[in-house]
Amino acid sequence: MSEISEKVKNAIREAIKLEINGRKFFNHAADMTSHETGQKMFRYLAEEEVKHMEVFGDLFSQILGDEDWRQLVHPDEMKGEAPLVTKLKARMAHAESKGEVEALSIGMELESDAIRHFQEAVAATNDPKAKKIFREIAEEEKFHYDLLQAQYDSVMHTGNYLDGAEFRMDGKW
Repeated sequence: MSEISEKVKNAIREAIKLEINGRKFFNHAADMTSHETGQKMFRYLAEEEVKHMEVFGDLFSQILGDEDWRQLVHPDEMKGEAPLVTKLKARMAHAESKGEVEALSIGMELESDAIRHFQEAVAATNDPKAKKIFREIAEEEKFHYDLLQAQYDSVMHTGNYLDGAEFRMDGKW
């Protein structure tokens, strides 16, 4: 395999951070949410982030060859609470009674950022294996975004969610 560029290594490093921060945020969001379905969804997303780290380990090892991908992230970055998570928690706290709605909104932002990150990673590499892996990860993040959007629509009673219209356009409920 050809030498991996710093752009790809940075993309991997940021992907790892996204998953760590996402897990911490989704666990916090589950703790702050009173809606049972929302709690389950946030816990599911937190567990998905853990699974992603396992899958990423295998995938990133393929890209990097013998180099251990864990060396790309400083151990301190994996401990404690990331500044991003602290900022997001504060944002949820300021939302007061709308904490779940804010958590869903923040979650969608996190997933959008992840999608964008992985799409940029695809563009940053010429390695076909790396491109394939980053595309697959972006698709997984799109699924998570759609899940959050469906829950948001359910909580807000807007639009279509879970394959069913919540309201009719003719004004009948």
